[in-house]
Amino acid sequence: MTVTTPNPAPVAEAPRSGGSRLVERLLRMRELAILVVFLVMIAITQAGNSQFLSEQGVKDLLLNATILVLVATGQSLVVITRNVDLSVGSTLGISAFAAGTFLQGGGNALVAVLLAVLLGTGLGLLNGLLVSLGQVPALVVTLGTLYIIRGVDSIWVGSRQITAADLPGGFVGFGSGGLSVLPWPALIALAVLVATASCLGHFGSGRELYALGSNPEAARLAGIPVRRRILAAYTFCGALAGLAGAMYLARFGNVDSGTGNGYELTVVSAVVVGGVVFTGGSGSVYGAALGALLLTSINSVLPALGVSSVWVLAVNGVLLLLAIAVDRIVALRVAAALKKKSDRRRTAVTKENADA
Repeated sequence: MTVTTPNPAPVAEAPRSGGSRLVERLLRMRELAILVVFLVMIAITQAGNSQFLSEQGVKDLLLNATILVLVATGQSLVVITRNVDLSVGSTLGISAFAAGTFLQGGGNALVAVLLAVLLGTGLGLLNGLLVSLGQVPALVVTLGTLYIIRGVDSIWVGSRQITAADLPGGFVGFGSGGLSVLPWPALIALAVLVATASCLGHFGSGRELYALGSNPEAARLAGIPVRRRILAAYTFCGALAGLAGAMYLARFGNVDSGTGNGYELTVVSAVVVGGVVFTGGSGSVYGAALGALLLTSINSVLPALGVSSVWVLAVNGVLLLLAIAVDRIVALRVAAALKKKSDRRRTAVTKENADA
């Protein structure tokens, strides 16, 4: 005799804790603050230089931010899982040269972009395997692959240089063309950003990245495939670094063995300034994109105001320190809120026991 068991009733999603709501509220405020700072900075610059927001000026602002937005989007997923990828600059450089070399030989532009993405995906997969399966600290792994990729790039490239004259005119034109003030690369970056944010917010695998970053051991006990999620985050980060390499080639048309040097530090700064907490578990790709937009805009704003460009790095460092300070304040506020809620619950349970 076959016994049919009724389907269990769906379990309602547990309500979010006061601490979680506080984190989300503070992060939204932080993203809004970054946007306000950006708009005020642009308004002041426009007041001092009336040509700053010309059609070409706006296009340049967006084009300068595009590459950093792409890489920061991938990096934010890795940082959310409580890891980091320091090899993104090297991946960008070698992917850009691979695409350029293919185009020099008369290859198709779309295939060249796909080649750059595949190369970046493979390098990201390598990082993910070493971190997730090898159980090696992410900082050590990606610092090592940074130097390995950079060394291979230097040997391969040598003293050669790819210039815009070596590339198809249509490919270079794509890097600066677009719809009015919206360049094609910026539209691609926006599409990637929205798609990534949607996956993080509406799919279980995306939400699991936050759970993993908040408490890896609890996530493992809850049945989340921790290693698989870390591997996916690194692979996606590498793919976007490869795509950014192709966009870099289209934007500047100039690639050599030094392309991407030091870029990883700028990416990490953009992610942290944008509110993705470096200890994992919170933040958004929109915040990382705003951080990237803010940092790249500083490079244009200071010269437009007549300030020496040597101050750019100093300003970026100050913003990074401020972001870390805000993260610490948020962590203390959340800890205090959770402690207060726990104390109230303990008091209520004690009172119920006394009444009984």
